[in-house]
Amino acid sequence: MTPTSPIPASAVPLLSLAAFGSGISMRAADPLLPLLSAEFGVPLGDASLVITVFSIAYGLSQLGFGPLGDRYGKYLVIALAALASSATALLCTAATSLPALLAVRLLAGATAAPIIPLSMAWIGDVIAYEQRQPVLARFLIGQILGVSAGVLVGGLAADAHLWRLPFFLVAAIFLLVGLGLVALNRRLPPHAKSVRPVAGGAVRHMLAEFGHIAALPWARLVLLTAFLEGGLLYGPFAFIASHLHARHGVSLALAGAVIMLFGFGGFAFAMGSKAMLRRLGEGGLARWGGIVLALSLAAIGLAPLWWQAIPASFCAGLGFYMLHNTLQTNATQMAPERRGAAVSAFASCFFMGQAMGVGVAGLLIAHVGAPTLLVGGALGLLAVALHFSHRVRLK
Repeated sequence: MTPTSPIPASAVPLLSLAAFGSGISMRAADPLLPLLSAEFGVPLGDASLVITVFSIAYGLSQLGFGPLGDRYGKYLVIALAALASSATALLCTAATSLPALLAVRLLAGATAAPIIPLSMAWIGDVIAYEQRQPVLARFLIGQILGVSAGVLVGGLAADAHLWRLPFFLVAAIFLLVGLGLVALNRRLPPHAKSVRPVAGGAVRHMLAEFGHIAALPWARLVLLTAFLEGGLLYGPFAFIASHLHARHGVSLALAGAVIMLFGFGGFAFAMGSKAMLRRLGEGGLARWGGIVLALSLAAIGLAPLWWQAIPASFCAGLGFYMLHNTLQTNATQMAPERRGAAVSAFASCFFMGQAMGVGVAGLLIAHVGAPTLLVGGALGLLAVALHFSHRVRLK
């Protein structure tokens, strides 16, 4: 192949399948919390640590994988991470206590960390900015469907008292996708391998990369917005299934199916992203996404009837991906010459925000209840989205 050789057509779909496995791994534990609480004899807030530790490891590990992807090739690092994630998912199935499960979930978060951000960075390397947002939206269909499948599989497994089942599924998906990614990496043309040789030690290089990104005012705004978005959404989000189960008496499988519609809202955005971007622009997408997300999240918390959470969940997904995809697209361009590190810093902030949000929500859930958490998160997200939308229009 020459440097101008076309990229294999299956390159992005394979990355999307890897994101599918990552999405299941992230969210399958949400509906499992009541079962894990009963299984290990701990409060619900303690059981939620299986989400918190995954998010912490996922977020912190980004800081190392971004420069690693720039240095050795993003596609190759993604492929190896998928194979490692298969192994850590299998380790989760072997856990016999909550501390053991927390330890392997920590590992699982670290191994899954590079898949989505490095995929986004790789797309940023090979797709022009003008066409990038729709391509990113289509790539994220994998993660969106993975999130949907994760909460559904987790709910079904919880009702069947088989909490290990989702982790077996994740292991199988990552193994097959990882092998496919390794094979395809060999066929990539040189310009798509995204290798940028650097001089000096790895740690010094990594610090220099992030120092450069942190010095950019626009990058700081994008990173802070991602951190707040992750915490304000996914802190309350982790308790939606247990909220629907406790308040409305629905099964955890049905609660998972309701939350699955969050992903379908994201899918609807992915399908219509090009038209919505053309009509609303980046600022409009962020503004209206935040408004729709905030109203929907509050509706889930306050709805007097369980079925009212069905349209609210769908609309929440639509609003979230309108906002988040705008953030992601800006993340791919905030430091083009250090795109792997920049997108990894973005993902790190987003998932560290998640970890903080779930941790704080786990402490508060017994005192204020899920409805208050959901409404509080909605108000915070609305403020964050409106501020970012305003700054995008001024950019």
